[in-house]
Amino acid sequence: MQAVLGESGEFGNPSSVTHAYGRAAAARVALARGQLARLLGAQPDELVFTSGATESNNLAIQGVARAQRASPGHILTSRIEHKSVLDPCAELERQGWSVTRVKPEPDGRVSAAAIAAALRPDTALVSLQLANSETGMLQPVAEVAALCRARGVLLHSDASQALGKIPLDVAALSVDFLSCTAHKIYGPKGIGALWVHPAARARLRPLLLGGGQERGLRSGTLATHQIAGFGAAAELAGARLRADAGHLGELTLQLHGRLQALPDVFLNGTPGNRLPGIINFSFAGVEGESLLARLPGIAVATGSACMSASAEPSYVLRALGRDTELAQSSLRFSPGRGTRREDIDAAADQVIEAIQSLRALAGPLPPPQAPWREGRAGQRSQGTEAIFHIAVSQAGVVTAARVSIYGCPDTARTAAWLVEQLPGRNLGNLLPGAPTDWLENLQIPRAKLGKLLVLEDALRNCLVD
Repeated sequence: MQAVLGESGEFGNPSSVTHAYGRAAAARVALARGQLARLLGAQPDELVFTSGATESNNLAIQGVARAQRASPGHILTSRIEHKSVLDPCAELERQGWSVTRVKPEPDGRVSAAAIAAALRPDTALVSLQLANSETGMLQPVAEVAALCRARGVLLHSDASQALGKIPLDVAALSVDFLSCTAHKIYGPKGIGALWVHPAARARLRPLLLGGGQERGLRSGTLATHQIAGFGAAAELAGARLRADAGHLGELTLQLHGRLQALPDVFLNGTPGNRLPGIINFSFAGVEGESLLARLPGIAVATGSACMSASAEPSYVLRALGRDTELAQSSLRFSPGRGTRREDIDAAADQVIEAIQSLRALAGPLPPPQAPWREGRAGQRSQGTEAIFHIAVSQAGVVTAARVSIYGCPDTARTAAWLVEQLPGRNLGNLLPGAPTDWLENLQIPRAKLGKLLVLEDALRNCLVD
């Protein structure tokens, strides 16, 4: 990439082949196209470079819909696809298309039988990922391809997670379209590709119109430096595939063994039929955001709704049958080439310590006895549960307080602060201000006000014990 971007590098427009600068850039693009094609078992001219898997998925799904001149038809996909598949399908649904979203089995895989049962005479496209991005579970794409071939239905697969982790052969998969992206194999961000079967090209229309680059399927000047990086990453991934897969498999197995020693830890998916580099656990009795806050230096993803713009926990884990509490208390681990066995042990130690600490914080309090009063509010399934106990003297003054809290770090911090404030207060003036005051005193984001209202409710319930 540096060679392409340098002052004396191949920084010409690869579409301008009338001069030497453009021809040098075009040669660099051709080299990268060949490198990626070899990783996919494809021909170079079957690849369309895009800005990433999101665009590739949109091009496959919306491009097929645009090419269908008749009335809107039917698209079949699964509930656990990436949002860049689900959202284009939802948009087509608003335009009059019919969309079926097949539910996965509890093991995290979509059955070919379920796809077969959902196929219709007007089905234009099936979109099924090769591997799930949250659980790592492999999907039966080749089996589904046989069903689609028998009925003349196009098949698209998002292979972003699988690229470079397992051997890929588009001919063996028998798909019509396959999406991938560079940053999943240590390449640059902002560059991806869509593989298009030659026989399916006529049934695809572009989303971007202009100069007609990429054989008319994706207009726009090619990003030569990013394409060069994608090609180099693909070549390295192919050369290292077996070693990388073995290394990642050993690390995930090691992590699985360490974390399964804890009680109430649930593997999302099954040990088999999965990528070697992704593993996902749900931990009962802890809240996802609080768990992440206790894991400094570990880059993991959580299913907690607090950590996203969504009001719901991971839709993938919910589709697998996990309840809301378990879905939002999940962690996805994805070791890489540079991860060492000692890194896994260090991460496992942190996770185990954090879980034990949070479970103790949210654990049951001793049964309240006179003069103790109890007040509780909230539900774990909603992300926050608080139980306060206050000891009250005959004069109606709080002499001691304790709390069991399940919630985000800000909620837990506020609950601990309240326990410090309560002793010495009388029942007629129990609350030290309002939740809005607590936000200001503790510098908590206003978005967390709803969670602090749960604490207020729990304290008020102490008064009506």
